[in-house]
Amino acid sequence: MTVPYEASGRAAQKQRTRAALAEAAQRLFAAGLNPTVDAVAEAAGISRTTAYRYFPSQRSLLAVAFPETGSTTLLPDPAPRDAHTRLDLTVEGFARFNLRNEAALRAQLLASLEPGAAQPPLRQGRAIAWLEDALAPLRSRKPDVDVRRLAVAIRAATGIESLVWLTDIAGLTREQYVDLAQWTARALLEFALKDARAARGTARR
Repeated sequence: MTVPYEASGRAAQKQRTRAALAEAAQRLFAAGLNPTVDAVAEAAGISRTTAYRYFPSQRSLLAVAFPETGSTTLLPDPAPRDAHTRLDLTVEGFARFNLRNEAALRAQLLASLEPGAAQPPLRQGRAIAWLEDALAPLRSRKPDVDVRRLAVAIRAATGIESLVWLTDIAGLTREQYVDLAQWTARALLEFALKDARAARGTARR
């Protein structure tokens, strides 16, 4: 059985080396760059040969590009109870997360579009979970609303794909993107509530 490089001998030193490379990658992405493994190695002061043992491709750097992937909510503590307020705060937080990590997210999006490529490790729907958390009060107060479906619709209209199109094609500023993301989320929430009311009315007839 093949033993992974990082698990074979001098584990503590290898953990430090990996951490140094990861920190360098995060710095470069935060600076708006789309770094290669060579660039990360240079920034970390580590040989390219060593860097490639930890990150064999630029794509593999995406796994360490985001230091805050463990977040389960974007709401303050204590969180508001009103779904509209919760959604507004969450979408603003999500939009600003996209702006802080724009270079890495663009690289991730590009990698996901490669023919036959598997999804990068971070394109796994964490934003949908944030949005479902924001909309959680609807589950008991408005049970006719499909919270999952609504969260997916909001994510589709406010994520990195939207940021790219709105800034690169439509010519909006990044602050206008944040404002439009919140406006779009509110509109989708209002439509979902209206649609649920209409469905209840039809069912009573």
